[in-house]
Amino acid sequence: MVSTETKTRAAFLALGVLCWYGTTLVTENTVVQFAVLIGVGVVAPTIVAETRLRDG
Repeated sequence: MVSTETKTRAAFLALGVLCWYGTTLVTENTVVQFAVLIGVGVVAPTIVAETRLRDG
């Protein structure tokens, strides 16, 4: 069985890669591309997981 947290992280990872790819089409600024990838792929699922833990 796959936990809810793992499913959430996998979904955000896929979304992060898609957003990163979209960002590469819009700008060549690697700092912006990296920020989008890390923000959506790592930071967002961490915030969601922590919020779920705190809320019960």
